[in-house]
Amino acid sequence: MSLSFFDQFTSPCLLGIPLILLSMLFPALLLPSQSNRWVNNRLSTLQSWFLHLITKQLMIPLNKKGHKWALILTSLMMLLLTINLLGLLPYTFTPTTQLSMNMAFALPLWLATLLTGLRNQPSISLGHLLPEGTPTLLIPALIMIETTSLLIRPLALGVRLTANLTAGHLLIQLISTATTALLPIMPAASALTTLILLLLTILELAVAMIQAYVFVLLLSLYLQENI
Repeated sequence: MSLSFFDQFTSPCLLGIPLILLSMLFPALLLPSQSNRWVNNRLSTLQSWFLHLITKQLMIPLNKKGHKWALILTSLMMLLLTINLLGLLPYTFTPTTQLSMNMAFALPLWLATLLTGLRNQPSISLGHLLPEGTPTLLIPALIMIETTSLLIRPLALGVRLTANLTAGHLLIQLISTATTALLPIMPAASALTTLILLLLTILELAVAMIQAYVFVLLLSLYLQENI
């Protein structure tokens, strides 16, 4: 049976049951739980410092009304971050390479920010569709353009995360395949591709962290427009 490069993105199954839900819940098992002790260990202290840093960075663009979303945004950031990083391990599956999963995150959260703005300040939220001082002849066209750009935001969120992670995994598999094929024929070229593979893996570690941060940061910016 011949396998293609895209077979790594298919969800693993056991007895015909997809295990994508298990792969999504597994990262949460790796995070240490908080204890009731006065003094925590180093791992719990590092986790608390990292969560505080992430929450601080995400709440900078928001005012006090947006701080109610701190738990949701921080939890989403930690989930995406751990899933992306664990997906770089060999023989693993990355759920965030599935567009359906990313859209399931992007669409409800974007819709929640939009409905929040329409409920709390409907005039200001609708005013974003028509900038002040627009010529009368351009009003219909500009409203259509702004509405389209507003509705395409969740699609852009999901596609951005999916495309970046999928492209990185494909590049890693292509270069690793070339390294294995060149090893018995051209050892020097194989050593060069191994170095490229190492540098690409380091780059993918950065991409996995940056894409999780960008996904949640854009959601916080959409929230700031509507509160």
